Amino acid sequence: MPEISLVDRAGPAGEASRPGEREPAAAIEDAAAAASIGTRLRQIRKDRRLTLQQASKLTGVSASAFSKIERSDLSPTISTMQRIATGLGVELVTLLADQASEPVTFAGRRSVNRAGCGSHHTTGTCNNVLLCADLKDKRATPILTTVTARSPDEYKAWAKSDAEIFVMVLEGTLVVHSRLYEPLELNQGDCVYYDATTEHTWTSAGPKDAVVLWVLVNL
Repeated sequence: MPEISLVDRAGPAGEASRPGEREPAAAIEDAAAAASIGTRLRQIRKDRRLTLQQASKLTGVSASAFSKIERSDLSPTISTMQRIATGLGVELVTLLADQASEPVTFAGRRSVNRAGCGSHHTTGTCNNVLLCADLKDKRATPILTTVTARSPDEYKAWAKSDAEIFVMVLEGTLVVHSRLYEPLELNQGDCVYYDATTEHTWTSAGPKDAVVLWVLVNL
């Protein structure tokens, strides 16, 4: 699943970008986005008058890691950001994009996400695009991800959150690694639904990065 780095791995010169993959020139944007996430997170913590230790207890993220995210020294995984958002009682997109978290006051909501649009969040192992990010206070978060990691060792920590995950492979081959099961290889068109409370992570197999559409469902 989506780690901790600001590196965006570009493909060979002249290669067209795959869905969810950033152009090399977007590296500066990614660094700026990481800085914005850190600033927003620090402001939310300060608004709640929480120390780093108190925020750590609420979110399950160590005080050291929390501080590094605030200082933009770490670019957190989507799973880590989800744990922080749940612990602080805010919407995930509030942390990843500059949107206020406000109560929903009407029914019949919908969000349309056009091709090539979305809220980007890039790490050293995955290039993520949050879809329909303008719709707040939702239980399910759809994400388009290009998995650049080739080994679980590329992750500083395996993902874990109080959520369930559905993932379908759109391109390439995805390997789902779990502390509970043997590695699961999924090819184009394959899908899986699993409990994310067990530590897990994703890698691509073969020469092409796997492109997946997945949904993170809050419990």
